[in-house]
Amino acid sequence: MYGRSDEAWEQLTDAGLKFLVERAQLHKVTTYTEMNSVLARRTGLPGFDFEQADERAAMGYLLGLIVGQDYPKSGLMISALVHYLGANDAGPGFYTLAQQLDLLPKGSSATARLEFWIGQVNSLHQLHSAPGR
Repeated sequence: MYGRSDEAWEQLTDAGLKFLVERAQLHKVTTYTEMNSVLARRTGLPGFDFEQADERAAMGYLLGLIVGQDYPKSGLMISALVHYLGANDAGPGFYTLAQQLDLLPKGSSATARLEFWIGQVNSLHQLHSAPGR
């Protein structure tokens, strides 16, 4: 998928989830750019080239894999912690996945989507700052 092996996706998923949990524990969010740099450094795998549409799609695919791994345990979308550089919102793929998971009604207003995203971020911060986590 997207020119990467199953093993590479597994490495990226594990490293990505670990990084996002670390961000949540610090009550922080991250950007696609920062996440890309951290993944390349931690895994030794090539980073994503955001100048290429398929590479941007590949990062979205990765975030979906990370949510798929974490959601059954947390009930939350940990990809909410990733946003565009210079923006204070999740990407469109986040909202599409939220709708697929029946967490956000299709056709939600921009306000409803923003409130959902903020709720996910706050809940992730609270979950990962709990004792024993």
